[in-house]
Amino acid sequence: MEYVTNSPRETEDTGAALAERLEPGTVVAFTGDLGAGKTAFVRGLARGLGIRERVTSPTFTIVNEYEGGRLPLFHFDMYRLGSADELFDIGWEDYLARGGVCAVEWSENIESALDAGCIRVDIRRGEADNQRRISIAGEGFE
Repeated sequence: MEYVTNSPRETEDTGAALAERLEPGTVVAFTGDLGAGKTAFVRGLARGLGIRERVTSPTFTIVNEYEGGRLPLFHFDMYRLGSADELFDIGWEDYLARGGVCAVEWSENIESALDAGCIRVDIRRGEADNQRRISIAGEGFE
């Protein structure tokens, strides 16, 4: 599925709409340039899951956990990881087993650890400053 958004709020709204379709254990793998809107999309996922906490990028902590919604949200930033092996060192399998949604920014850095069934979200800048082109692929998103 392809979407075009024209503001950070519209990008969040797209994330919120996706969240309504997510089930326990879903992995959402993000790709896109720095500043493309991945964290804005994850803020929308959190809102769509009913999470009221402020969502921030986990760049320095690797993962932020958000509870209190329909499902927990585990927000990963893999920018600083060198390989999928490092992902397992931080407890990736434990997060998968907890039945939440794993939102993974910079997923290309840990591609070998991702299941073929994950939802893939690619966010790219559009023609205008705030415009974003978002493609969502995975089972049920053709």
